[in-house]
Amino acid sequence: MTGWNREWADPFLDFVSRERRLSDYTVRNYRQAVLEYGRWLRSDGDRPCSPADVDSRMIRDYMIEAQRKISRRTLHNRLSALRSFYRFWRRRGRLDTNPLTGVVLPRLNRPLPKFLTEGQMLALLGGPGRLLEEETVDPFTAWRDRLVMELLYGGGLRVSELVGLNYGHIEPQSAVARVMGKGRKERLCPLGRLAFSVLVHFRDEFAEKTGLSDPVIINSRQKRLSTRSVQLLLKKYLALADLPGDLTPHKIRHSYATHLLDNGADLRLVQDLLGHASLSTTQIYTHVSVTRLQDAHRKAHPRA
Repeated sequence: MTGWNREWADPFLDFVSRERRLSDYTVRNYRQAVLEYGRWLRSDGDRPCSPADVDSRMIRDYMIEAQRKISRRTLHNRLSALRSFYRFWRRRGRLDTNPLTGVVLPRLNRPLPKFLTEGQMLALLGGPGRLLEEETVDPFTAWRDRLVMELLYGGGLRVSELVGLNYGHIEPQSAVARVMGKGRKERLCPLGRLAFSVLVHFRDEFAEKTGLSDPVIINSRQKRLSTRSVQLLLKKYLALADLPGDLTPHKIRHSYATHLLDNGADLRLVQDLLGHASLSTTQIYTHVSVTRLQDAHRKAHPRA
């Protein structure tokens, strides 16, 4: 595989990382998709080893075999990476055709996003204060953990955006954060009065360094907190609030979007706040709101 990687995979992955400046997470997924595709090409001596010799029939064979091992969603993601792979090499004149052109993907049933109700969010956000009152955590941990959840909910931040947040990204007069999201696109995120007040308290009481390049979310050694640490602390507070332990930090972002729409926010405004490139990505939250309306109607109306 080393020769195949060097000849085909590495130049493409270097392009999406350095020139397209995709996120590390996306580049990692692209790498997995392209390398797995290369292994599949080489797994059968009757197949051509070069992407230049692949046709749409072979792509369909690949899809059939892949579906035995991976979900449809993962398959969609891998084929999206391969489309980019073939486009890259076509533009550089090395390939004449893209065998994925016209290939129909299996239908993807898009589940509605999981979210917390406003009452559940209040219970979750109250967890650090509750532990502090019980003296089961120290003040630094309690305020830091509350700050993590307040920023995730108050600003609708992704976890990667949260842990990458520096004091230089915060505009104190307006309580707005400049966030670098997917595709290295910057957006403005109002944090909300409560989240900002928690940030100010934590900064003044517990942060030793508050320069422009210093991280907002830190551990007890004053170092930037990791994504994994955020995931683990959330699980602790989910258990404390008797909420499902499989809810991830991203579900707080889902809750943020759903609660905005439930309270009358404009869909395009929510799109901008979330940093979605496409309105269709944001529209899934309207489906959640409509489902809740239908459920309320069904329970309350005598002719429902």
